[in-house]
Amino acid sequence: MFTASELLENFNSHIAGLQFTRTPKGLYAPVEYVLSMGGKRIRPVLMLMAYNLYQEDVTRIYAPATGIEVYHNYTLLHDDLMDRADRRRGKETVHKVWNDNTAILSGDAMLVLAYQFMAECPQAFLKEVMDLFSLTALEICEGQQMDMEFEDRNDVTAEEYLEMIRLKTAVLLAASLKIGARLGGASVEDAERLYDFGMHIGVAFQLKDDFLDVYGNAKVFGKNIGGDILCNKKTYMLIKALEHANAEQRDQLKGWINAENFQPAEKIAAVTELYDRIGVKEICEDKMSEYSNRAMESLAAVSLAEEKKEELKKIIENLMHREV
Repeated sequence: MFTASELLENFNSHIAGLQFTRTPKGLYAPVEYVLSMGGKRIRPVLMLMAYNLYQEDVTRIYAPATGIEVYHNYTLLHDDLMDRADRRRGKETVHKVWNDNTAILSGDAMLVLAYQFMAECPQAFLKEVMDLFSLTALEICEGQQMDMEFEDRNDVTAEEYLEMIRLKTAVLLAASLKIGARLGGASVEDAERLYDFGMHIGVAFQLKDDFLDVYGNAKVFGKNIGGDILCNKKTYMLIKALEHANAEQRDQLKGWINAENFQPAEKIAAVTELYDRIGVKEICEDKMSEYSNRAMESLAAVSLAEEKKEELKKIIENLMHREV
């Protein structure tokens, strides 16, 4: 069994060696640029880990693992364009280096490339894999649309938010695990349990990300704290704060949400203090623990020796113990 760090190192070498020889070069240069940015590559690593539970030679599924990574980066490229983001992983985004039209077209090319890589899986699994990949891609679009619609709504429920992050974030982690497991020879039942494992850690991961945006250490978290508060993002924390606040606290929260002129640091401090008084930190921590425990239960049900599942258990531990 490989460790996650070993799989990441080897897969990074594989990605670095990719060459896109088709022309025009202007279409493929942004693709190479996006893939060169690095990142945690958690989705292909999860696919390789799931495969490695059953088979040793993980290089045999580098093509579909590349497909997952190319697809994920395609979504980031278009997300950056939609959000007008200037930087990603410390570098300028594609639409800043080139322009909007190039970002759209190169992103479209990445989607096609992702399907081509994914279709290089063994013929016996082709329909199963492509059906799951296509469904997952559609669900991610649905999650993104929900997220966009939430911006103009003041009645978003916690259940709706959890469904949105399930679609937008968790399904790709889940699909990565299920595809890797099935290609490795896992039973349909065990592959589904690993899918559920990925789904639960995906939701927990996004909840933790929301949590760290308020309570994280900027140097550890890798970005400025309080961004969600400043843009009034409908996170689980804000939804629960409004739900559990008393009348006075709710009025104060709405005052900051509706404020047009404010000092950013003052708004972040005031809303964070309200979260503290309302008890949102503990509510969010409880929900994260709930999904983490569900993930552990799903993993425990997989019919494999416990030592084979250790690296997957570490993913949950690393997720839930990211420094604040």
